[in-house]
Amino acid sequence: MPLALLALAIGAFGIGTTEFVISGLLPEIADDFGVSIPTAGYLTTGYALGVLIGAPILAILGGRVPRKAMLMALMGLFVAGNALSAAAPVFAVMLAGRVVASFAHGAFFGIGAIVAAGLVAPQKKAAAISMMFTGLTVANVVGVPMGTMVGQSVGWRTTFFLIAGLGVLAVLGIAALVPRQPRPERAAVGGELAAFRNPQVLLAMAMTVLGFGGVFTMTTYFTPMMTDAAGFASSSVTWLLVLFGLGMVAGNLIGGRYADRALMPMLLTALTGLAIVLALLPLATHNKITTAIAVPLIGAMGFATVPPLQKRVLDQAADAPTLASAANIGAFNLGNAIAAWLGGLVISAGFGYTAPNWVGAAMAASALLLALFSLALERRTGAREASGAAGARAGRIVARQESAPERQYS
Repeated sequence: MPLALLALAIGAFGIGTTEFVISGLLPEIADDFGVSIPTAGYLTTGYALGVLIGAPILAILGGRVPRKAMLMALMGLFVAGNALSAAAPVFAVMLAGRVVASFAHGAFFGIGAIVAAGLVAPQKKAAAISMMFTGLTVANVVGVPMGTMVGQSVGWRTTFFLIAGLGVLAVLGIAALVPRQPRPERAAVGGELAAFRNPQVLLAMAMTVLGFGGVFTMTTYFTPMMTDAAGFASSSVTWLLVLFGLGMVAGNLIGGRYADRALMPMLLTALTGLAIVLALLPLATHNKITTAIAVPLIGAMGFATVPPLQKRVLDQAADAPTLASAANIGAFNLGNAIAAWLGGLVISAGFGYTAPNWVGAAMAASALLLALFSLALERRTGAREASGAAGARAGRIVARQESAPERQYS
């Protein structure tokens, strides 16, 4: 794998840290601003919606910008957003900073996935994409636990200032390691939008919304779920996040490896496992050992869906990948926003901090049904095309046979 993937992974590490560290710092931020836990959860929802909105807008605006320069500009926006969050005097400004930082998220991963896939041979594209996303998953092993520990001991504002520093490091890494990227050949907005006429692209994005969104029903309310429901001490949240992050790293690498070999079987397996583990987590929280087993399994199953889903969108939108790739990152975060909102609703309704997992299980199961439908549609379309091609060949053979006597007597 090219060294340039390390630069992309550094940027992904910073983005992953700022996205997920909220889970460990939600009580501290809520107390500091004097808001409830569900209200503080809007920091997750706002971030996710910012990714959803910002991804297509920045992908279109940067359509004629060389991809390396665009990646550096996006990380600059990321730095500005996190610095604003760190210095926020009131909750509304904190939320605004999260949205600013989130605007860089979708376009960075969308464009970065195209760059990563272009650096390797075709049969290694999913693995290259997973290597970039490894930065996101390693953030949950190192960045998020460290950020949580710093935030709980020194103050959450320090955490976000450090994350802004990670963004600066990512800009330097991209400048030094990513090779020069030419201007995208197909930068016309009409050409990019044409990809969305493909039903398989839309189905893949719907799977992204529902499948990965299910993970966020657990992660958004992770700290109160682990302390209030499972009975862990607040100090245990850090190592539980490490377990979750280790599961994410393993799932991401496995998903990338096997998506290059058998994409849809890998996706179906991951979605099935995710739905089952999420459904069982409310029962698992009655015991600390079973909780500690379930947490990394959710991380593994959730992130095993990421490389196959991103590669499927790139494959289905091969003629105009930039907007579709960025929009699919937005779809991940639309699922996150929906999951965080639904999770807050069931908690506010009095069902407890484990209830959001039932919502997540239902979302993952719905994604599984869409994946099965997509596979059936693909096979039916392939069979129809094969039948049409066979008919055309048979017609040409008959035509040649019928014209043979005419040639004989002419």
